[in-house]
Amino acid sequence: MKKIGKVLKLDSIGTGNLWKGVDMLIFNTYHWWTHSGRSQTWDYFQVGQKVVKEMDHLEAYKIALTTWAKWVDSNIDFSKTKVFFQGVAAVHIDGKEWKEPKARTCRGQTQPLMGTSYPGPSHPGEAIVKSVLSTMAKPIYLLDITLLTQLRKDGHPSIYAGMGSKFVDCSHWCLPGAPDAWNGLLYAVLNF
Repeated sequence: MKKIGKVLKLDSIGTGNLWKGVDMLIFNTYHWWTHSGRSQTWDYFQVGQKVVKEMDHLEAYKIALTTWAKWVDSNIDFSKTKVFFQGVAAVHIDGKEWKEPKARTCRGQTQPLMGTSYPGPSHPGEAIVKSVLSTMAKPIYLLDITLLTQLRKDGHPSIYAGMGSKFVDCSHWCLPGAPDAWNGLLYAVLNF
């Protein structure tokens, strides 16, 4: 077969044997699925024998997550291994979502959103995660961090990510901050 570049195989898990027999598995995937162009870490998608240059990234995510769920159901001994899935962490790149239309990014945000609901749209990745996890035969723990991170528009490195003031990072998280909260959730579940 001719070498064409990096191929993301959505319907196979090649290194899953590394995960067997451990006490705990924590999975997390979404962030890289939103990247396109030069930021995308693969060149092609593959399902079965079909290879395509581009496809809807949310559809690709759903296929890959379904592959993962079937693999976990078939290969993990739940009497020995606890399985966790960390949900989708929000990004803050459009102030209209949190009712600040003049805010184009997280830059300059110094306060979290108050309340218990996010005023913007639901996160598309969250629906896919919950849908796929609901089909699993064996229960896993969902560390649902989506709302927690949606409310923390102030928790990103912004212009302080170390790449100069023109680069605004509104997808990664500062420490201390939101990651400490989701680590606290994991700790609580482990000690329950």
